[in-house]
Amino acid sequence: MRKLRVFVGLSLILLIIFSTLALAGEKSRLDIILERGYILVGTTGDYKPFSYLNPKTGKYEGHDIDAAKRLAKDLGVEVRFVKTTWKTLINGILENKYDIAMCGITRTLSRAKKVGFTDPYIKVGKCPLIRKADKDKFKTLADIDQPGVKIGVNPGGTNEKFVRSHIKKAEIIIIPKNLSIPEKLAKGEIDVMITDNIEAIIVSKNMPELYAVSPDDPLTKDDFGYMIPRDDFAYQNWLNLWMHQMKEKGVLKQLREKWIGE
Repeated sequence: MRKLRVFVGLSLILLIIFSTLALAGEKSRLDIILERGYILVGTTGDYKPFSYLNPKTGKYEGHDIDAAKRLAKDLGVEVRFVKTTWKTLINGILENKYDIAMCGITRTLSRAKKVGFTDPYIKVGKCPLIRKADKDKFKTLADIDQPGVKIGVNPGGTNEKFVRSHIKKAEIIIIPKNLSIPEKLAKGEIDVMITDNIEAIIVSKNMPELYAVSPDDPLTKDDFGYMIPRDDFAYQNWLNLWMHQMKEKGVLKQLREKWIGE
């Protein structure tokens, strides 16, 4: 029996040693990117002002698109954008379809169980977007969560998660194309869109018939970060240092002023 215990103990020790060596021998995504000469950036292209696939040019544009181009330049590689959706965002990382996702992504505890994140680069919060004619009708979330009210939301992201967690009486309408939701709101097909305050502000500036409800006092306190593979500390450390230098050099401020404003 004693010999069996010793054998089992040695087996466990060897297993731990071999596992540690295997992990230590895994190549960081950082090295892979540098060796192949390009970085794959997953982006949805449907979330202004962070990621937008312009149908006229067929090219991506926005705050995070410019940041991705700067990231590739600082890495000394090319950038290649990979189309994804909010529903497939995490799977794209897990299945190695791209090295990083950049499109205004909220850092959440549930997401962080499966993937990693860089340090945050901007603070946001959920905010109702409504028709300006209804601004006296929909002042609070309680005003919105009433029978007969229609709330449009894009599937798969934190907007849908927030709506399903907080809306119990109003009707939730899933709209696959995020960019079409404000238009449906303006036409009266829905009554409310719940989104991040920055998008609500930008949309209401471009569509004066719409109104962002209390964007300076949002319903949640969140922040955006770039999504990366979990447990790749060399890659994450490089990215966080890059983010820090982007902030110190004023590059993040310049991007914000260009795409978001004050």
